[in-house]
Amino acid sequence: MKIVGLTGGIGAGKTTVSRIFRLLGMPIYTADERSKAILDKDLFVRNKVVEIFGEKSYIGDVADRKFLAEKCFSNSDLLAQLNGILHPAVASDFASWRDENSNASYLIKEAAILFESGSYKDCDNIIMVTAPEEVRITRVQERDEVSAEEVKARIAHQWPEERKLDLADVIIENVEDQSLIQQVMKIHNLWSNENT
Repeated sequence: MKIVGLTGGIGAGKTTVSRIFRLLGMPIYTADERSKAILDKDLFVRNKVVEIFGEKSYIGDVADRKFLAEKCFSNSDLLAQLNGILHPAVASDFASWRDENSNASYLIKEAAILFESGSYKDCDNIIMVTAPEEVRITRVQERDEVSAEEVKARIAHQWPEERKLDLADVIIENVEDQSLIQQVMKIHNLWSNENT
């Protein structure tokens, strides 16, 4: 079973690429969404988070992501502790999901911090979605209604683009003169035919 990691810097368009693969019938594990669900619903995770961050880390049954982000933004030790709780839980969740979808020709694990979390090491191939930084900044500004400075701060918390590109097996360029659908179809046809 081929496991394909799908990642890209903020605003690069990995979610759009993921949607195209989904339309082609490929199972997609969206690590960011699953991580949020685990943070809210997994009692072991919740208890560990409250132990470190206190009762204010949850509002009712839902994690206060803004509170946690503010705590972790300027404190790399707290961020490492939060990741130390979440990453193993997500890895276990992914393993169960992988087993449930073992009949597919390949599976895609979409994750914003695929490299930073170290989970890229468990993938057979890596797809990196890329776009020029100024384009990415503009996209995120429009999508999230935030300033360019806020977007740059988020970018600063991810690995540099060059480092990720060096580790990627396949690069999808999300720019106006390149068709995303054609790039995805080429990859899909190659990997689907490997198992037929």
